[in-house]
Amino acid sequence: MTSTKTPVRIDVVSDVVCPWCFIGKRRLEQAIALNPDIPVEVHYHPFFLNDWIPAEGISREQYLTTKFGSPERYKDIAQRVSAAAAEDGLVYAIDKVSRQPNTTDSHRLIHWAALEGKAPEMKQRLMELYFSEGADLSDKAVLVKAAADIGLDADAVAKKLDGNEDLDAVSQRVEAAKSAGIQGVPFFIVDNAFALSGAQAPDQLAAVIQRAANERAQKAAG
Repeated sequence: MTSTKTPVRIDVVSDVVCPWCFIGKRRLEQAIALNPDIPVEVHYHPFFLNDWIPAEGISREQYLTTKFGSPERYKDIAQRVSAAAAEDGLVYAIDKVSRQPNTTDSHRLIHWAALEGKAPEMKQRLMELYFSEGADLSDKAVLVKAAADIGLDADAVAKKLDGNEDLDAVSQRVEAAKSAGIQGVPFFIVDNAFALSGAQAPDQLAAVIQRAANERAQKAAG
């Protein structure tokens, strides 16, 4: 059994409209469950998968045409990702997604939720709304309801969304990730020592968490 006095820190760089980030979050949770004796502390960091999307979002058809050439060209990819999501107990309802949102406000929500210890719940709810329910994450009403769903103050969140609070902070954190060389998400950094890119299998993530805990224990032992 490995024990540590302080939790192993796991930093996750991802975006709420990235399907592999949706899957990667679930696999990280499964990895953590494989190491029940190792305490962990997960921190979520923003990334813009599509930084060119305007604040009001665009139609899904326009997005797929711009990025893939046509909606039809994305169908095979979407079906593979949907199948992978299903294997991890997630629902990627391809046909329900009709709008491609700008995710700046979603990342602001996650930041505010983190201040109350609810970042994982906020991130999960936003991803479920987008991938499973086809909700428009550029819609303020959707975001306010999502915040309320996890126990945040809806009125306070609505007022914050109307202003510019933490817009710069989100942008700076995204730029910091890019400056660190992160080009694709999800991206996991374990204990500031190990980096993994992509939606890794739970056992692979678990092994890295175990290794980080072992190295920390060795250092503590002198």
